[in-house]
Amino acid sequence: MIVATRPEDLPATPRAVAIGTFDGVHLGHMRVLEAARAAHLQPAVVTFDPHPRSFFGQQVELLTTLERRLDLLQRAGVEDVLVLRFDEGLASLDPETFAERVLRGVGAEVVAAGDGFRFGHGRTGDLGLLERLGFDVRRVPLVDNVSSSHIRKLLVAGEIERAATLLGRPPEVEGIVVLGDQRGRLLGFPTANLETPPDLLVPALGIYAGATIGHRTAISIGTNPQYHGVERRVEGHLLDFDGDLYGERMVFELWERLRDEAVFGSEAELVAAIGHDVARTREAVRPA
Repeated sequence: MIVATRPEDLPATPRAVAIGTFDGVHLGHMRVLEAARAAHLQPAVVTFDPHPRSFFGQQVELLTTLERRLDLLQRAGVEDVLVLRFDEGLASLDPETFAERVLRGVGAEVVAAGDGFRFGHGRTGDLGLLERLGFDVRRVPLVDNVSSSHIRKLLVAGEIERAATLLGRPPEVEGIVVLGDQRGRLLGFPTANLETPPDLLVPALGIYAGATIGHRTAISIGTNPQYHGVERRVEGHLLDFDGDLYGERMVFELWERLRDEAVFGSEAELVAAIGHDVARTREAVRPA
């Protein structure tokens, strides 16, 4: 997959372009990608970073980092991606100029987007304008209740299975493995501690069953109240794994929320509870 930041950096060829932010690459986004692929031209995506709403001062907790978004787009069969930096210059373009510089600039003959897609200065451009400018527009109806904002609400509430249904895959938490307290190793359950990006959504506190790098993983999202912690941490115990992961980028899939965080009467009780979490993780079923 070719990833470019300027239209002229993509090789010149007729393209079917799916356009949008694609945060989470959920089932609604997949419909847009399918519409672009169905045109039988070179499939491409035009997307934005940072999220346009965050540029305008709204807080947006992302479902995926840009790197993970690109991974998922490639997995969906996209061959070319133009990542536009959403800044003052881009935000000030009138819709006609955006269409000529960006869409015609990448060779777009077909443009696929969600039916309510808006673009250009003041969000004054729509799909009708693109049709009037001569593009073959593929309007994709919105999928009921499938949106990045709805999925965010489900994850904040810890409703993992419902979020997975809308994503078409398990929800995820991504980060870089950093040194933690190493308390898990002393308890017999060593963990990989993730440093997550500040703008990435982290689901509700709790204990989860999931997986990463081919290993089922018991995952804790919380403050470690047993030891009077206050800082939220994301850490996973990889089952049947022994190795050094420090500095690695990892993606934890979340399959099932097992329980709330808890304070136990003794360290022995904590160890027993973790053992039960691990046993349930072995039995968990991957959603979607």
